[in-house]
Amino acid sequence: MPRPPFDPELSAALELGRASSPPLVPPASVTPEMLPAIRRARAALTPAVDEFAAEVAEYGRVSRRRVAGLRPGDPEVELTVVRPRDAAGPLPCVYHCHGGGMISGDSLTGLSAVLEWGRGVGPLVVVSVDYRLAPEHPHPAPVDDAYAGLRWTAEHASELGIDPELLVVAGMSAGGGIAAALALRARDELGPAVAGQLLMCPMLDDRGITPSSQELRGEGVWDAISNRTGWDALLAGAAGSAGVSAYAAPARAQDLSGLPPTFLDVGSAETFRDEVVDYAVRIWQAGGRCELHVWPGGWHGFDVFAPQARLAARARSARTEWLGNLLS
Repeated sequence: MPRPPFDPELSAALELGRASSPPLVPPASVTPEMLPAIRRARAALTPAVDEFAAEVAEYGRVSRRRVAGLRPGDPEVELTVVRPRDAAGPLPCVYHCHGGGMISGDSLTGLSAVLEWGRGVGPLVVVSVDYRLAPEHPHPAPVDDAYAGLRWTAEHASELGIDPELLVVAGMSAGGGIAAALALRARDELGPAVAGQLLMCPMLDDRGITPSSQELRGEGVWDAISNRTGWDALLAGAAGSAGVSAYAAPARAQDLSGLPPTFLDVGSAETFRDEVVDYAVRIWQAGGRCELHVWPGGWHGFDVFAPQARLAARARSARTEWLGNLLS
């Protein structure tokens, strides 16, 4: 199928990232056999906790919390908490779910970028969840872990110095899908009050039925083959079948009413484009508040892998502005 062209600056960055040693951009097509190597490569690019704490010391103090799992017998869930230094009073909180296609990453993945919002909109507490990964732990393990961490965060708002009325869920890619599921689950179960959801190129639909879900094969980042790998891992090979829970694939939700104010963005040249646009349209149709950005020529995760690109700067600015408006 034809696809929109990549932004020229991003196209050049993609080629350079793939040509570097080690590669700074993941392969377009991820298959199950590649998972160990993908995890090793991601781990090599993610700092250790002590290194991360030193990197962000100017912003705040880093601590780790272990909290009870959601269900009896579930393991404890580890959270990384970053609180700004010398910030007085209850603060807004961003509850962060990391990316990685449901199959890789940890609570430090992408966390430095989230802290930039605090520098842009004012002091924020950031709580990032280390959820279990598929395929070893298929649905509902990842979202159960994230929801357990969200409930603990809300219940311990006073201890963490958080304003419980300003709790925002956020995530990129797989993390965006989990964050969307948290908003649905909190609505359905009368759980923590979620003030907003900031969903960056979120992974929402397991069915692979949109045109954009088939446009990329062997090019860009997270093509149709990778997408099938991630969803099959999460759903134990049941991706696209009947009865998949909306807490696994939020696009399956029949009712998108009653959700908090939402930010959605996606590249025009990526697998998730159509499902993200459809999710925004359905929020509007249900009477909700949603801001949608489709970045022209953007491939999946372009602002992470090509942070110096002009389009990446525009994307970061839009997210920061939306969050600032929400919290004000």
